[in-house]
Amino acid sequence: MPDIIDHALAFARETFAGDASGHDYWHTFRVWKLARRLAEAEGADILICELAALLHDVDDAKLSPETYAGKLRARSFLESESVDEAAIARILHIIGQVSYKGSDSETPDSLEGMCVQDADRLDAIGAIGIARTFAFGGSRGRTLWDPEEKPRTEINARNYQTGGGCTVNHFYEKLLLLRDLMNTKTAREIAEARHRYMVTYLDEFFAEWQGVR
Repeated sequence: MPDIIDHALAFARETFAGDASGHDYWHTFRVWKLARRLAEAEGADILICELAALLHDVDDAKLSPETYAGKLRARSFLESESVDEAAIARILHIIGQVSYKGSDSETPDSLEGMCVQDADRLDAIGAIGIARTFAFGGSRGRTLWDPEEKPRTEINARNYQTGGGCTVNHFYEKLLLLRDLMNTKTAREIAEARHRYMVTYLDEFFAEWQGVR
């Protein structure tokens, strides 16, 4: 493993220390592992994918709005590792395309960007995705579910960031949509099982809510 990957792992661990919103170090770790797996399967530049994955949340708009626009933390790290400017620009461009923004989401314009975006989205679904969803909702003081509150049908970058509805609605506003938004063949295959798991979970959730199981 190149030293820069070890350093990026340490940087991510330090950056997300104490986070309990589901955007912790281990989220970054899993996205890194998935991005590398997808890059290997799809024939993408593995090192570029790894670095973009490891740095994809350090300037996240929700977590670090003051550095988001310029990707200042990611740039500072890459410059400290003497990464050349062309590679820095490429990595920052990928990071800028990763986030889910509803109807304003970007489809990455490189295979590497597709792999990193898919890796991030895969970590939002399945068993871990369910756990992260409730962790995030709890960190924002959101209720589990309110049967009288309907999921939003029109989500864009602005209202996605400001929405504060109940946590279960997030499955319908985002998570159940992600399977069909995967860019790569490998990610689509992984997403199938994770999607089915969420559907089964929601069936059980509503059955228990109604007291029939």
